[in-house]
Amino acid sequence: MASLNLRGGLIISCILGLLLSPIHTLALQAEEPGTVSTPSAPVTAETAETKGVEGIASYYANRYNNRRTNSGQRYDPAKLTAAHQTLPHGTRVRVINLTNNREVIVTINDRCRPRKKPFIDLSRAAAKQLGFLGKGITRVRIITLDEEES
Repeated sequence: MASLNLRGGLIISCILGLLLSPIHTLALQAEEPGTVSTPSAPVTAETAETKGVEGIASYYANRYNNRRTNSGQRYDPAKLTAAHQTLPHGTRVRVINLTNNREVIVTINDRCRPRKKPFIDLSRAAAKQLGFLGKGITRVRIITLDEEES
């Protein structure tokens, strides 16, 4: 019985260790929706619209391959698609990895769960082009192509 309690305590401490790891604290440091972090000057809502928003990107797990997305399409890890909590289906967005400045254009075809911080869930092909496949998450700037053109 003592070994069962020790094992349960070990599992709980491992879970807490994962929750408090740097990968999760990075997600907590993302900017509020509609803002872009700039060390030198505050950003107004007007400039945030033209430059997009900063947030966190992750990518789909393998278990979602060929499952239906919220738009009705099947998820294909080789296509450049993404899930976002508020952008309309069919919206094309430029996603820029702030770590290495690589970028990709994806089409929103799914929904991800609502979060307080800007967040996008990318296909594996998009994550590979951005250079963070295998790393889990990265900080990105998300710019809708409509914003970019205006």
